[in-house]
Amino acid sequence: MGGARTALYNWLIARKAGGSFVLRIEDTDETRNAEEWVDGIISALSWLGITWDEGPYRQSDRAELYQKAVDRLLAEGKAYWCDCTREEIDRRAKERGGPPGYDGFCRDKHKLKTETSAIRFKIPRPGITVVHDKIRGDVVFDHDNLDDFIIVKSNGLPLFVLANVVDDIDMKISYILRAEEHLPTTPKAILLFQGLGVEELPIFAHVPVLVNAKRQKLSKRRDRVAVEDYKEMGYLAPAMVNYLVLLGWSPGGDREFLTVQEMIDLFDIGEVNHSPAFFDEQKMQHFNGVYIRELTVEEFVENCLHFLEKHDWWVGDSGQRETFSHIAPLVQERVSLLGEVPEMVAFLFQQEIDIPSDLVESVFRKDVKSGQILSEIKEIYAGLGVFSHDELSKVTRAYCDSVGMPLRKVQAPIRVALTGSKVGPPLFESMELVGREMTLSRLTSASELIGAPQP
Repeated sequence: MGGARTALYNWLIARKAGGSFVLRIEDTDETRNAEEWVDGIISALSWLGITWDEGPYRQSDRAELYQKAVDRLLAEGKAYWCDCTREEIDRRAKERGGPPGYDGFCRDKHKLKTETSAIRFKIPRPGITVVHDKIRGDVVFDHDNLDDFIIVKSNGLPLFVLANVVDDIDMKISYILRAEEHLPTTPKAILLFQGLGVEELPIFAHVPVLVNAKRQKLSKRRDRVAVEDYKEMGYLAPAMVNYLVLLGWSPGGDREFLTVQEMIDLFDIGEVNHSPAFFDEQKMQHFNGVYIRELTVEEFVENCLHFLEKHDWWVGDSGQRETFSHIAPLVQERVSLLGEVPEMVAFLFQQEIDIPSDLVESVFRKDVKSGQILSEIKEIYAGLGVFSHDELSKVTRAYCDSVGMPLRKVQAPIRVALTGSKVGPPLFESMELVGREMTLSRLTSASELIGAPQP
């Protein structure tokens, strides 16, 4: 979700400026790369409508470009071979009483390449690097607190910072927007830009992290963070995009619901808050419910098919689709996730339903009048000339008056008997769609389940 929010902000900036949004797959580290992850990135961005103008480029295909940059840095004395371990560097720093990191031992010895050598960038000393951040303002980094960082590992693979800077130069990237955890790497990137002869730097911005309800940074190990997971729960892409854009930014006033064009027109990276943004799943679900209710019935039905098709009781023939289309407007008003729809309508398409034991206990057996209600109302329904929701509503309300019970008390056991649930679409419309024969059969089965006397 954090990556999707960052991509969205980049996309909005590119669209507002009339520029190009570039999709680049940073896959130089083979141990942290898998093709299914690349497919996931492409699929998630496509679903969200975050379309790219260039790419996807793969850094694994661009090794020659990185090697040319490294050769230049070595030739100009801006990089050097080093086979020191992290422990050796830290030990020498402790011995001299200086800051951890920078050592200078290898750069002074002008060591040649060995089997264990990496290539380090030679940071100019003394000095400072200032990151002009569009969100955080100027952030100053003293070079004495930076070590001569590795740009190529001993196995020959370029590091993230080198590959990205070389690509940014080659692709003429003018705006770099990343998550705030990349901020400590940005002074290194700036030094590489300068080392490779770039005079006009890109614009940098580092967006705040997303946190959960406990104000902990979202974690893949602890939190639900994958866009695909939310898609499969039944979120609509426009609802998710609308919610993501507000995680750290506001269009002003009390406005929350925005079209994509309004986001493009109003978004300003300089107005993004630098504080962590609370990822409130409940609020995003509320957004989704609003977007669901704005769909036409036809759009709602089409969006639901994917979720209905996961169940063996759905065959998708014309009869089932017609039945679902009848109940769809009533379901549409009651769900906030498309994934909730199958459970709400399953009773319409199942020959038999299972009533959970907890409902048998709480609705049927706990209320001694449930058996009486089911037996008596079944006889009333059986005598109806027209089995329509209007007639069902009329005779049920008349029954409530005759026995002195509120409608909700009478409806509760009928709904559980008919659907196997305490919640669902309006009861009388549901009975009309189930039909007289099936309705009476389910009322009889529920009566027998609780041992109610039959009239």
